[in-house]
Amino acid sequence: MDLLGTIMAPFKWLVSAMMAGFHDGLSAIGMPAASGWTWTLSIIGLVLVIRAALIPVFLKQVNVQQRMRRLQPDLKKLQDKYKGKTDPVSRQAMAQEQMALYKAHGTNPFSACLPLLIQMPFFFALFQMLSGISAAAGQGESVGAMSAEQVAQFDESTIFGAPLSASLLHGGGGSQLSVWILSIAMILAMTASQLITQRQIMARSLSGEAVATPLMGPQKVLLYSLPVVFGVGGIVFPIGVLIYWTTTNLWTMGQQFAVRWDRMGP
Repeated sequence: MDLLGTIMAPFKWLVSAMMAGFHDGLSAIGMPAASGWTWTLSIIGLVLVIRAALIPVFLKQVNVQQRMRRLQPDLKKLQDKYKGKTDPVSRQAMAQEQMALYKAHGTNPFSACLPLLIQMPFFFALFQMLSGISAAAGQGESVGAMSAEQVAQFDESTIFGAPLSASLLHGGGGSQLSVWILSIAMILAMTASQLITQRQIMARSLSGEAVATPLMGPQKVLLYSLPVVFGVGGIVFPIGVLIYWTTTNLWTMGQQFAVRWDRMGP
């Protein structure tokens, strides 16, 4: 096993264990074991567990965003101080003073990305698992904590005629038209929900007078480029992965609205 495989192995086992656990629970209450909807709910259950575990991180992020808003006047003064100075020495001095301000206020401009970064190993673990599930099913192998029988059931499961392990680029059995229609619909939903959540994060981090500082630019580029990256990458994501990421975006949207942002004045 290569280094990346070794690193991802624990995450793949956790992801497969949670999916298998939800699948067994849903099957026990009468849902068909091989149904695509049973496995879809298992993926949604996986999202709920991961996002619930990240609530403390989200609350810390809220506190950091509060400090970011309160920091805006100081950043504006710093911007005015160096206005019109584009020489390398001035730009370096401005960046150093800006970082000192962030440190003094106990925050940083990239804090909004922390929950996303924590989720990425689980996202890639699910991607690797679903991308290889058809091959494992063909050889009668288990995948992580999922038994060979569960792997075969997942490989055969469909929703709206499209296998959960299929992707827009690589297909994967079932009705190819269904795969295309469902994949495109899920990619659009995933990209739109990602964009909305990123705009929410930016709106909560910045005050009414957005500060055009050297570090704010990269932060905006990072936040707004993510929907594009995920949208383009969606053509290779299995449908199960698209369901996972759309669900986690919807969780983020709901979480943003649930917090009393109106109390986060500058």
